[in-house]
Amino acid sequence: MARPREFDETVVVAAARERFHETGYAATSLDDLTKATGLGKGSLYGAFGDKRHLFQRALDDYCAAATEAIAQALRGPDDGALARLQAYATGVANDSSARDRRGCLLANTTVELAGRDAEAAAVALSTYEALEAEIAACVAQAQRHGDVPGQSDPHDLAAVFTATMRGVEVLGKAGTARRKLRTIADAAVHALTVG
Repeated sequence: MARPREFDETVVVAAARERFHETGYAATSLDDLTKATGLGKGSLYGAFGDKRHLFQRALDDYCAAATEAIAQALRGPDDGALARLQAYATGVANDSSARDRRGCLLANTTVELAGRDAEAAAVALSTYEALEAEIAACVAQAQRHGDVPGQSDPHDLAAVFTATMRGVEVLGKAGTARRKLRTIADAAVHALTVG
């Protein structure tokens, strides 16, 4: 009979996610993960199978949490929709210019793995689509309130806005100044209002 686990899986996944976020998938060794989580190799393998499965679990958790956080930030009444989009864009710019320049784990994973890892690519695509859907819903609210012209499809506007925010993240990781990232974010919001 197997012994019960003596660790909190959620805590272990969070510690592994931080390590992967810091160094990326390829540069994170199993020794790095044992140090980060406090578990031995046997326990990690027993609980998660291997490094790849632990990474997938960490990425899935990160994407679910990020999607939910953005959904909560963008939901509300029609009359505040444009302000919520502005706050979101400003937040992306500010977070992207953080001193550690780690960037977004989703964006980092997309760049590092999506071209050669079908599962990582699928998670990235579905997460981007979920984020875009939340943004489109908020744009549609702003259109109903009259803050964004109604002639453009909110999904098209959301696609451009999402791509711009992902670009801000990459520029921030490269070291672009916060002021410039904020200017780009503000321009993305302004572009929504001019149709």
